Amino acid sequence: MRALLLLVLVTCGLAVPAAAQVRGLRDSAETEAFIDGTMVAFMRDKHIAGVTVSVVKNGSLFFAKGYGYADVAARKPVDPAKSLFRIGSISKLFTWTAVMQLVEQGKLDLNRDVNEYLDFKIPATYPEPITLKHIMAHTPGFEEDSRDLFIEDPAMIRPMKEWLPAHMPARVRAPGTFSSYSNYATAVAGYIVERVSGMSFDDYIDKNILAPLGMTKTTTRQPLPDRFAADMSVGYAWDQGRFDPKKWEIITGAAPAGSVSASATDMAKFMLAHLGNGALNGVRILADSTAQRMHARSQGHDDRLPGFALGFYEQSGHGLRIFGHGGDTGWFHSDLALIPSENVGVFISTNTNTGGGISFKPFLDAFLDHYFPEDLPVIAPNPGAKAGAARYAGQYLFNRMSYTTFQKVVGLATPITIAAAEDGALVANTPFGALRLISVDSMLFRDAVSGDLVAFRADAKGNITHGFLSMAPMMVLEKRPGLSAPRLHLAVLGLGLLTFVGILVSAGLRFFRRRNGTEPAAAPTIASGRRAMSFVAALQVGFVGVVAIVVSGLSKGLPSGAPTGLRVGLVLPVLGVGLTAYALWLGISQWRRAEGTGGARVRHLAAVAIAALFFLTLNAWNLLGWKY
Repeated sequence: MRALLLLVLVTCGLAVPAAAQVRGLRDSAETEAFIDGTMVAFMRDKHIAGVTVSVVKNGSLFFAKGYGYADVAARKPVDPAKSLFRIGSISKLFTWTAVMQLVEQGKLDLNRDVNEYLDFKIPATYPEPITLKHIMAHTPGFEEDSRDLFIEDPAMIRPMKEWLPAHMPARVRAPGTFSSYSNYATAVAGYIVERVSGMSFDDYIDKNILAPLGMTKTTTRQPLPDRFAADMSVGYAWDQGRFDPKKWEIITGAAPAGSVSASATDMAKFMLAHLGNGALNGVRILADSTAQRMHARSQGHDDRLPGFALGFYEQSGHGLRIFGHGGDTGWFHSDLALIPSENVGVFISTNTNTGGGISFKPFLDAFLDHYFPEDLPVIAPNPGAKAGAARYAGQYLFNRMSYTTFQKVVGLATPITIAAAEDGALVANTPFGALRLISVDSMLFRDAVSGDLVAFRADAKGNITHGFLSMAPMMVLEKRPGLSAPRLHLAVLGLGLLTFVGILVSAGLRFFRRRNGTEPAAAPTIASGRRAMSFVAALQVGFVGVVAIVVSGLSKGLPSGAPTGLRVGLVLPVLGVGLTAYALWLGISQWRRAEGTGGARVRHLAAVAIAALFFLTLNAWNLLGWKY
């Protein structure tokens, strides 16, 4: 009767008091009822076509089920044992497992310069070499470069030997400093596996991981082999009230970072092997000691927050140490989490672009809240919190960004704002939702509702320089104070655009007045200055239009170099700088000759100054000149 009551409560979406719950998974029927109810809500609210789930416990498959459709048009349901989903960056765990196998065999050293394993050279930008240990914790110090990562045409696939040297991102910080997620670095590790093992990456994974574990519904190969085609889920975009089917995505030269397609039950086998410290059903893919080394924490920005094992990142919470990995392509969104103390693993994958709304945190949080409830104490800012809160306020950018190419401008549109509330709490807007942060320790804050943690770091003068989010150990927040704040730069760009539009409107009005004979002739220098600034304005309004058109056409990602439209459009600010310098000279001449009214001269120099600030801001975000 108690089990029936619990089933009814879960199915109806009613909360069961924590005191009435037995902590942990006990009954697969109850788990099915819980996940059924959760998925009904998630899939409806997020408009997801299909989901596949598997849960393992105590060395065996505990639960697996598909929800919705692998093919909406054919009304083909998701089958957890057959339907293949793209698991995105969870593929990295296969790459890291391969690396650790070769470490175990003495063929790789995690602390050796990776250049010793490559047939191309990563520049020695810093004295410290990049090692595999750095790469596995995402601390090699590369900037982000998203160009040429996803393609749809198999004819465009390039081998790692060609792709990696041609797409090398700049080194922007010393290795081991901060984590900044890098698909490129993972691909380097996969290429090292290929070179050291003497076989292709796909062959290596097949022989040393998939075959031993009996993962017959998993492949790293691209394009998809024919034997898997009938079971491959379609990827969808929710668009205008319907599921729009999309072409199969290919991760080209960075395949080891995200090429795996797998069924949920196959991913259960992978989870069981790692929870078994490298063993499944008497077969070992890693020695016990190697697996323990791989799973142990190796890097973190703050001991109080989740960090990195070797390849896995920590997702700890609810009093549990959890490690795993998420994965995203354009249309598929996935998550894998292992809870070794409970011998439990959870995998979820969705086949719709909106699926990231549940795969990154919400599903795992719901699972943990249900099976490992945590009574968080109610907290409030202490009376003295308001005095110190202001030091944390400001704008921050994630360090997973481009620093040297035109892609840097993406950061201008994605700042994280932290503000001090009246009561001394901090209010942060993040991609993971709004947080109300209460101080719980020195430079450590807890979200009042979720329990998520945010820690900060200060320089020698006490100025806050970095922030660390417990839910995102793979990235760091960099504080951008004063003149480097994105909102200031956005304001300058906005002021410049308004000024340019105003100049063009004024020029148009003067043109019509001259034709009507109501506009007196201006002094030569004044007229020349107006013409120069009108050209500057027209060029920059045109440039903004070009950028808007280019951005609207980037739904399939960035090509190599820069889009053709942007390459051409970048001529306009360069011309604008030259014309602004000419307009400045004309403005100085106006004052020397005392031409025109004082107000006209001031307005002209003000327009020149605003244009100069506009160009300085473009330069700060790598949009002045051709920075590819």
